[in-house]
Amino acid sequence: MTIEINAPVFPESIADGTVSTWHKKPGEAVSRDELLVDIETDKVVLEIVAPADGAISKITKAEGETILSGELIGFFEAGAGAAAAAVAEPTPVAASETVAADAKLSPAARKLIEENTLDQSAIVATGKGGLVTKEDVLNHMNTKSVAPAASATPVPAVELDVGEKLEKRVPMTRLRKRVAERLLEATQTTAMLTTFNEVNMEPVMTLRKQYKDLFEKTHNGVRLGFMGFFVKAACEALKRFPAVNASIDGDDIVYHGYQDIGVAVSSDKGLVVPVLREADSMSLATVENTIRDFGGRARDGKLSLEDMMGGTFTITNGGVFGSLLSTPILNPPQTAILGMHKIQERPMAVNGEVKILPMMYLALSYDHRLIDGKEAVQFLVTIKDLLEDPARILLEI
Repeated sequence: MTIEINAPVFPESIADGTVSTWHKKPGEAVSRDELLVDIETDKVVLEIVAPADGAISKITKAEGETILSGELIGFFEAGAGAAAAAVAEPTPVAASETVAADAKLSPAARKLIEENTLDQSAIVATGKGGLVTKEDVLNHMNTKSVAPAASATPVPAVELDVGEKLEKRVPMTRLRKRVAERLLEATQTTAMLTTFNEVNMEPVMTLRKQYKDLFEKTHNGVRLGFMGFFVKAACEALKRFPAVNASIDGDDIVYHGYQDIGVAVSSDKGLVVPVLREADSMSLATVENTIRDFGGRARDGKLSLEDMMGGTFTITNGGVFGSLLSTPILNPPQTAILGMHKIQERPMAVNGEVKILPMMYLALSYDHRLIDGKEAVQFLVTIKDLLEDPARILLEI
């Protein structure tokens, strides 16, 4: 039975996608739910799995091609398996074979060979029917550049002309391009300003040290981190300063009566911002567990489009990478973003005495078109006060 392989149905905010990687070739036997192809969109990489045991019979959209929502990208033959493999397209050249001088070249591969004056016969072909792909040429160039270092016999130093320095040019992923577009849009279309403050993290660290073991035991292995305190403090502060939780839509201001907090997460493909829905109604344990789940799925490329839709306010934590101070960029259409940083012990004056305290710089970037400086400063001071006396988060005072 032949089954159509269609692209996922994209939300209205996503116009199209790109075929990122075909993990299976036509005729190659696959099992039900085994990964067939990755579809990269502006926000996330979507996976299409096999609908049954069988094999791909035909690919209609190759890697790198742009596709629309629900568009046909290939055909799947259920129950084919080994039978399909027997009638599959010509087997690619084995990795041990080299390419003859008259072998087929992809346009990108031909260009690289000509630009770098490479010996075509020394390049290993892995494409269909012995096709030399761009990746084959890049792999050959990389292998050539590291071969002297891998050799056990000392090799005399060779002077290379400056003009022959190796460069690697790869196309920007759709996700990276979209991140770049949004960051540029935020800096060009908003009146962005950043205000700073610092918070004494000792009360939170003391509370965490006192209860972390009991917390983890009570909540089935969920660890008590710092992000949960910041999310709960932000929810309380957003209630007091609704403009920070609002967005601009044309000439209108949209005030949100809920707190959907986006948490910036770094992945191999770029920065993504999954959203904690109704974060105010979440317990501390639920916040921590959800953020941990977001982080794991972001690294594995498993976040869904629904995970990143919406959001009224964003928190980003550059401190996990060692950042001491930064100015975070807005995540439109949101009008504010809170930046956390590294906890650093510093000498502080307390009641006329010098004490060593674990301090963290906080940064609030905001759109000055909607939020006045007074509101922004008071919002950040509220976050500071709540974190320096965590009981106030529980008591909502």
